[in-house]
Amino acid sequence: MKSTRRDVLKMGSLAAAGLMAPGMAMAAGPAPLKLGIASYTFRKFKPEELIGFMKQIKTPYLNLKDVHLPMTPEGAAAKQAEAYRAAGLKLTGAGTIYFPKDEDEDIRQKFEYVKSAGIKLIIGSPSHAALERVESFVKKYDISLAIHNHGPEDKEWPSPHDILKLIGKMDKRVGCCVDVGHAMRAGDDIPATLREVGSRLLCIHMKDLADGKKKESQCDVGDGVMPVRKIFETLIAMKYQGDVDLEYEINGDNPLPGVLKSFAFMRKTLNEMGYSA
Repeated sequence: MKSTRRDVLKMGSLAAAGLMAPGMAMAAGPAPLKLGIASYTFRKFKPEELIGFMKQIKTPYLNLKDVHLPMTPEGAAAKQAEAYRAAGLKLTGAGTIYFPKDEDEDIRQKFEYVKSAGIKLIIGSPSHAALERVESFVKKYDISLAIHNHGPEDKEWPSPHDILKLIGKMDKRVGCCVDVGHAMRAGDDIPATLREVGSRLLCIHMKDLADGKKKESQCDVGDGVMPVRKIFETLIAMKYQGDVDLEYEINGDNPLPGVLKSFAFMRKTLNEMGYSA
C-alpha cells in the first residue's frame, strides 16, 4: 500500500510521542557512523586473507597495521595499498606507528611510508620528547596524527585526557584515537571523554570488556560492560566524521567468528536507533 505524505507525518508524530505499537518501525536512514576494522585484529593472517575477511564482514573501512602494509622494501607499501583499493577497500589510517626518537630521520621515514600508501591519517604513539617534532611533520606532510591511548600500563598516554593536556595548542590535525577499552581501564566515562575530546577526535578503536578494569577480560562487543549505544549516541550527536574501527585483540588464531558477532551487535544497535547499518 502506497503511503501518503499525511501517513508519513502521522507516523513521525506517533514515534515522537512514543505511541507506535511494537513492530511499527520508522523507515531507517543510512547510519551516520562508519564501522571499520583495525587490521591488528587479523595480525596472524596475510594481506590476501585480510581482504577475504573484509568481504565477509561487509565493510570497506580499513585501518592498516604494518603487518599488512610493509614499511620495507621501498615501494612495497604503495603496491600493497593499491591491491587493497583494487579490492574495494578504503584505507582510513595506518598504525599504530610508534615514534620513540626525537629525530628527524626516524620520523621522516614513517611519514614517507604513510604518504607512499596514500593514507592521510596516522594512528600513532609518539614519545613526549618527540611530540613537537612529530607535529612539525604533520604540518609538512598534511597527514593527521591520532595519538592512541593504551591504558594504565602506558606511562605516557594512559588516557585521552593525558593526550589532551599536551596537544591543546597544537595543530588541529593532531588529535586522539580513543581506544575505548584502554580508556575504560584508565577510569574514563567513555561518552563523557568523547565529548571532552570533541573536535580532536580523529579515530575510535572499539572493543568490549567483561570487567572494566581488566585487560584480560576483553570479549565480543555486546557481551561486556561497554556502553555501546551511549557511545554511538554521543558520536552521532557530535557529528563525528571519523571511523569506529573494531580492534579485536583476542582469539588471534581464529578471530573472525568474534568479529562477525561484534559487528552484528554494533549494526543491531544502530538499527535499534533507527539507522540502517
